[in-house]
Amino acid sequence: MKNFGLYLVITDPATSYETCAEAAVRAGVRFVQLRMKHVPRERIVATAKNLRSITAGTRTLFIVNDDPAIADEVGADGVHLGQSDLPIPAARERFPSLKIFGLSTHSLAQVEAACKLAPDYIGVGPVYATPTKEIPDATLGLETMQKMLAAAPCPAVAIGGIDASRLPDVLCAGARNFAVVRAVCGSADPYSAICRLQEIFSKH
Repeated sequence: MKNFGLYLVITDPATSYETCAEAAVRAGVRFVQLRMKHVPRERIVATAKNLRSITAGTRTLFIVNDDPAIADEVGADGVHLGQSDLPIPAARERFPSLKIFGLSTHSLAQVEAACKLAPDYIGVGPVYATPTKEIPDATLGLETMQKMLAAAPCPAVAIGGIDASRLPDVLCAGARNFAVVRAVCGSADPYSAICRLQEIFSKH
């Protein structure tokens, strides 16, 4: 699982959550994460069930953002946790059905602290400024990203403002896995957007 390339975070898509997930499965994307903010829990569960059915039986792993209870309820492969969410050891204990636990990190100190928690992968970001969070974390830049990737105890995913124009620089700085949101979700043709990113990745 070390070098898998594109990790798609589906948030507020121009098409639909289902269309983006179907495009990801068609393109062979390894990870799809559902991230829905400020919507009723029942809507998140309903959408998560749809995405679980789309990804079931494929090579695409389905991850739910923030909420291990929802991930467990819909039979997701795993959950992605932030620094202020339920700690990984507690989440592992309470939700043993989940196989993958990801963790967001925003500094070198948080990467080093992650060593003790043994996440299956970490997010490293935001590399560039991004509007997808109401209270954004400080932008890392490529140099700090590079240091955090080098210190990572597990597979690491660069995230934050990455698109087709910035991806070559991110890859040249050492990233082997990268997450995007708007670069795919903002497109009216998510499959083509995914393929373009995969093509760039394949050349590095």
